[in-house]
Amino acid sequence: MKFVLAGQPNSGKSTIFNAVAGYRAATANFPGSSVSFTTSRALILGREVEVVDLPGVYSLTSADAGAGEGESYLLGGDYDLIIDVVDASRLGRSLELTLQLLELRRPMIVALNMMDEAERRGISIDAAALARELGVPVIDTIARRGQGLRELFRTALQHAHLGRPAPVPSFDREVEAALQSVSSALQEVGADSGVVPARFSAAKLIEGDSLFRRSVFGQYPGLEPVVTAAVADLERAHGWSADQIVSGGRHALAHAIEERVSVHGSPSLGWREWLDRLLLGPWTGGAMMVAILAALFWIVFGVGQRIEGPLVGVFERVIATAVGHLEPGSLVATLAHGVLMGLAGGVAIVLPYLIPFLLGLAVLEDTGYLPRLAYILDSLMHRIGLHGKSVLPLILGYGCSVPAIMSTRILESRRDRRITGVLAAFIPCSARSVVIFGLVAAYLGPLWALSIYVLNLGVVVVLGSILSSRMRGSSPGLILEIPELSVPHLRTLVAKTWLTLREFITIAWPLLVASSVVLGLLEWLHAHDEINALLSPLTVAVLGLPSAVGMTLVFGVLRKELTLVMLVQALGTTHVNEVMTVAQLMTFTLFVVFYVPCVATVAVMAREMGWRDTAWVSGLTIVTATVIALAGRLAFALVS
Repeated sequence: MKFVLAGQPNSGKSTIFNAVAGYRAATANFPGSSVSFTTSRALILGREVEVVDLPGVYSLTSADAGAGEGESYLLGGDYDLIIDVVDASRLGRSLELTLQLLELRRPMIVALNMMDEAERRGISIDAAALARELGVPVIDTIARRGQGLRELFRTALQHAHLGRPAPVPSFDREVEAALQSVSSALQEVGADSGVVPARFSAAKLIEGDSLFRRSVFGQYPGLEPVVTAAVADLERAHGWSADQIVSGGRHALAHAIEERVSVHGSPSLGWREWLDRLLLGPWTGGAMMVAILAALFWIVFGVGQRIEGPLVGVFERVIATAVGHLEPGSLVATLAHGVLMGLAGGVAIVLPYLIPFLLGLAVLEDTGYLPRLAYILDSLMHRIGLHGKSVLPLILGYGCSVPAIMSTRILESRRDRRITGVLAAFIPCSARSVVIFGLVAAYLGPLWALSIYVLNLGVVVVLGSILSSRMRGSSPGLILEIPELSVPHLRTLVAKTWLTLREFITIAWPLLVASSVVLGLLEWLHAHDEINALLSPLTVAVLGLPSAVGMTLVFGVLRKELTLVMLVQALGTTHVNEVMTVAQLMTFTLFVVFYVPCVATVAVMAREMGWRDTAWVSGLTIVTATVIALAGRLAFALVS
């Protein structure tokens, strides 16, 4: 049995999914946080069920940039029940998607989520009355607290077993006549596949859905005159365009239902509204932004530095003791040293900075601050030819470049998606941040590390301006839903941090160990000198770095954390400041921050942007990294 979770952005779908399937989907308190569907098997009330979390969409139209993947899945028909997750605090707007889902004629129930937020706004909703209006079961839920979820899935199992299709909503007489005319024509030519109801197809054709029309008219060209005639009759009767008539009818029906089932009282205003005035104020918003990001930076640095030192000391003693019992220079000693260095690098060097960074980013996401940051930075983004919505993928890039590039799907313009995808590749992800904190902040001080982030932001702005001037076109204005501020739950924060940390433990850490062993073997075979010699025109001649760092940059293409751990092994000491000068530490870090993204990011870029764009972006990162690192080297030479 398979259940599909559908709903508008920020309605709580992924929260419900994680509650029953374990924490497997990234959730955040901002729209567009889910950009692809996630699936998992879960044992629900003694029954094994496959649960699918679809991307949040406002409507099932091709005009909605994020609707494609979700609509394709819904039209595929390979599921038993739709669970429509509705934001109770925005009931009228949410019901517009509900009415479209009803037109699919599939078994369906409604999760009336965020009831606590609705009550805070003074909204009282009669769930039983709403169920009568829609003709499907409606269950009250507060997903983030787990309230109502047991009843929701108990009802889902019962309703899926019955297999009763959802009733179809009715519109005014002219719309119904047009739908009936096109539906009959679809059935006559056999275009009614049985999976997609004829009425749903008719509505899509009348609304002028370009993708749907192209598909249907390409296969059944005789239907085009029928649809054209129905649209003409409808527009003549109403005086509007057909898509406005149908969507307007759906909008009116949704809000009429809301009025019949809900009562609006006086909202209870509190700390959220007061804090929002500070976060979004024209004078206070920028200052609050700087304060919040600075606090995140200092917390990550402070926690990481206090944990790293003792751990490094412990592992140095462990490695010295373990390897000391083996024959110096032997293959066994080399392998043992490589394994222990890889393990030590993950625990003592990477995790002390990675965990607080991921936890801090999760707090910013779940409180709802990220869309507010997008609002504040909207004017800056316009200066480089984009709009504030592009900030969301870029901020996600500070966690990981892979979801950052995938989340460019929330942008309406292909031009904006390309430019934002390119810029996201330059944002220092958590792995690059580990290098910044582990090298520059640890040995040179936090202000030096902060300067790298400021420089990176400046480079992103300059690149964005250049790309915007070269890629002609205009960005649509910023229409961004800003959700309510909320207090994040510790359990959710820990689970979200663990979701990313688990990837490091299962993917990056084994790579650290394997790479450390490979580097040790290359040194034992004396092959590393040849590889370093090949890279020396860049590393030594241009960047002025020790020749031993060449191999570390090669491993860094796999995962950026590897550059830090491999650097420690290549130099033969955890105290790299004793081997490299201040200028070399900064030059090395600058190059790592800007050069080729990891292989996972390159693969996602190829899928989202194509191999041609990916190739020139990779080349651009290498050129940019070389120029900036060289400039850093020359700057230090001038002041020293």
